[in-house]
Parts: sequence; structure tokens; C-alpha cells
Amino acid sequence: MPNLLITGTNRGIGLEFTKQYAEEGWRVFACCRHPGKADALKQLAAQHPGSLSLYALDVADFDQIEGLAAELAGEEIDLLVNNAGIYADTSRGGFGATDYQAWLRAFCVNTTAPLKMAETFASQIAQSQQKKIVCISSKMGSIAENTSGGCYLYRSSKAALNMVVKSLSIDLAPRGILAAALHPGWVQTDMGGPNALITTQQSVAGMRQVIEQLTPQQSGGFYAYDGKEIPW
Repeated sequence: MPNLLITGTNRGIGLEFTKQYAEEGWRVFACCRHPGKADALKQLAAQHPGSLSLYALDVADFDQIEGLAAELAGEEIDLLVNNAGIYADTSRGGFGATDYQAWLRAFCVNTTAPLKMAETFASQIAQSQQKKIVCISSKMGSIAENTSGGCYLYRSSKAALNMVVKSLSIDLAPRGILAAALHPGWVQTDMGGPNALITTQQSVAGMRQVIEQLTPQQSGGFYAYDGKEIPW
């Protein structure tokens, strides 16, 4: 039974990842800030006793990450999915009205926390069979795809995340670990809104296929949920 460690599982894409992998027979360590308040996640855990475990984790709190590692010491992690993320741009922001404190928060959650997770759990990932790290990025982090400007906080934090993934793919290659950045598409979530093009089920099913087929030659790449490579 392979093991999945995933952040941001209380709703949306993270919840759907948790659901699909649990239904496929994986053992899932599902993390979110307040699992006690995550009703859908708790219901899912009740449906998969013994294979789906919930953990309180604010990825911006690095002490909590260290504590989780201590709690899961000895567990092999076949797949780490860094899913937790925030969209810090607001209608009151934009050029000339940048909220720099919110920008720092966005970088902490979207960029530095995934690296901290990778650093903290690298040895457990290296001990597993599959040895994969996936970070949920966004096409909005692509410099080549930016034709509309704006969204400085979100775009920059995701572009930086992509660079983290690229470096991870190089630094962890000697340990057999693969790393990739994935764009989930425009998804019908609280962040994506009701007019988005695809459902969480479609997005996650596609990303799972990309993850399953990931090769050493593809490690460090930036891919959409349908497997297409996205330009940096």
C-alpha cells in the first residue's frame, strides 16, 4: 500500500486528491489547518478507517512541519503533494496599491513552505518505492503565458515555486526522487469560481495520471492536468 502525504485537504483540489487516492487503496496522511472543522474531510476519513489519517498543519508554521515529521517518523512517503496555497491578490491591490505584507504571506505559503516540506520529508520519500514530490502550481506562474499583467503576488509566488521544483529535481536526483510542478487547470473551486472550465474530479484524475507516468526525464518539468508541458 503506497503512502501519500498531502497538504491543504479541507476542500477543493486537496480534498479531491485525498478522496481519489483513498479510493484507490492508498494510505493517506491528509493535512489541513483545522481538521476538526473540515466536515467533508472528516466524513471521508470515516469512510476509510485505518487508511486515511488527518493531521493539523499550517504550512506557514515550520515548527508544525517539524512536529509532523516527528509524528510520522519511520513512515515511508511515496508521494508528497504540496497542495496548500493562497491567492493573496485583491481587487484593492494591483500596481500602485501593493500589499507587501500579504505578498510575504503568499511567498511563505506558496513557495517557501513547499521547499520546507521537501527538505523535512526527503529522507522518508527516498526510502519509498515511488519517490515523488509534486507541487500544485498555476499557469499564472508562467512568464511566457502572462499576457494580461497584474496579480503580482500570486504570479510571482508560483513562478518562484516552479524554480524551487526545478532545483529539487536536480538536487534530489541522486536519491532517486522525482519532482514536478502541476497546473490543475481552471477548476470549479472556491478559488476558481463557479464559471471555471473543469471540475475537481476531472482536474485531479488528470493530475494523478501525470504523476503516475512521471519519468526521470520529465522530472523538474511544469505540466498541465492533461499532461501538456507549460512554458516557463
